[in-house]
Amino acid sequence: MIERFVPRTFVPRKGVFGLSMIAVLLGGVAAAQRGWFQDEISSGRNGVPDWEIDEDFRGDVFTFARIRYESYGGWGRRSRGGWRTDYPDSDLNFSLRLQQLTTLKVNPEPVILELTDDELFDYPFIYIIEPGALVFNEAEVEALRRYCLNGGFLMVDDFWGDSQYENLRLELQRVFPDRRPQEVPLSHEIFHCVYDLKEKPQIPAINGVRRDYDGSMITYERADDGSDTSTPHYRAIYDDADRIMVFICHNTDLGDGWEREGEAQWYFEEFSVKKAYPMGINIVTYAMTH
Repeated sequence: MIERFVPRTFVPRKGVFGLSMIAVLLGGVAAAQRGWFQDEISSGRNGVPDWEIDEDFRGDVFTFARIRYESYGGWGRRSRGGWRTDYPDSDLNFSLRLQQLTTLKVNPEPVILELTDDELFDYPFIYIIEPGALVFNEAEVEALRRYCLNGGFLMVDDFWGDSQYENLRLELQRVFPDRRPQEVPLSHEIFHCVYDLKEKPQIPAINGVRRDYDGSMITYERADDGSDTSTPHYRAIYDDADRIMVFICHNTDLGDGWEREGEAQWYFEEFSVKKAYPMGINIVTYAMTH
């Protein structure tokens, strides 16, 4: 039986990964058993430990900020949207791990924002998930452009296949008509700034992992359009100073690696510990230091 997490302090050193992190994380798991997302946003922490922050510095802590957006399903019908996928467990678990595994001071309570909210500029990091059917309105296009060009950082996660990427590319082209996403080389510091990753990680949903005939794990998910999803892509849109403004995690699902850590020991050890948390921590560290 997987035990719940007991909070403890740990600060990783650059280039140190594997046994040290596993030793900390295997002390328990910060997640309750999950169910499908209900019609109303879940309340409470679902068993994830809480912690205190200094009220004098509440405005200086890192807060995980998820973006709510419109999306459309079949026949052009407005859908409830994939923006809430993995919520709230993904955001809560990642905030906890970031608090434990780095020297960042982290807000235990993630937030949900819209791009047109006045307080958007209070959050230097924002997160969009499942953008395969995302549609920005004109006000959101302007707000996101202004946010990124003024130093903000957008992470996009959890979408698979060519058609979903094309939808995101076209929406981002509206935001940045003169900039195009570029594949980020493995040599880029975002893959090495805290944890020294040896490959671009691919994290599947927990129910998307399959065993090949030779016993190896197949870690990609099938795309609705039948396109090849076996290769994870990490693309970026840069500002004029060569800073990543938008980091796009395609053919991979970091959010599930955070959300599902408490559901199966094998998934926790293979994907949460080795891939999803190290990549997520690197991304946030880069965002907060550039």
